Amino acid sequence: MSVPQYGGPRTPEEQARAICLRLLTGMPRTRRQLADALEKRGIPEEVSQAVLSRYEEVGLIDDAAFAGAWVESRHRGRGLARRALAQELRTKGVHATLVQEALEQLDSEQEEETARELVERKLRSTRGLERDKRLRRLAGMLARKGYPEGMALRVVRRALEEEGEDADELGYPGF
Repeated sequence: MSVPQYGGPRTPEEQARAICLRLLTGMPRTRRQLADALEKRGIPEEVSQAVLSRYEEVGLIDDAAFAGAWVESRHRGRGLARRALAQELRTKGVHATLVQEALEQLDSEQEEETARELVERKLRSTRGLERDKRLRRLAGMLARKGYPEGMALRVVRRALEEEGEDADELGYPGF
């Protein structure tokens, strides 16, 4: 077995391993992200699959761990709800079963608490606006982060009530 020379021609397998290791050095990646990168660089499919399978065997690629860490990080850091997190993981190629398992670490109470924290942080910047405009902005912010409409309206209504605004004056008496 010959040792590859730096700068010299390398086999597709050596190239694939080098590409994967370089990409994994910066941050964890899903199997599909690595497969896409190898395909983009012209690595043959059979070589790509062999290298990726070996990296899974030794634990360098772990889509379940990636999904769990992604959910934890993006929920805590950006306040994203389950729906938005699921969409992000799907675009990264994480299998639906693994997405569901990762999302199970978030319960409805935790998700609602995060929504309340997001609204509290944004509430001050909406002072001075018309009441209905405040409600739309705050609920819209939560909707963009993937929160269900009912939860978003309930959380915003409660925050505005605590601040002293009457929900009936907001034009949403049933919430």
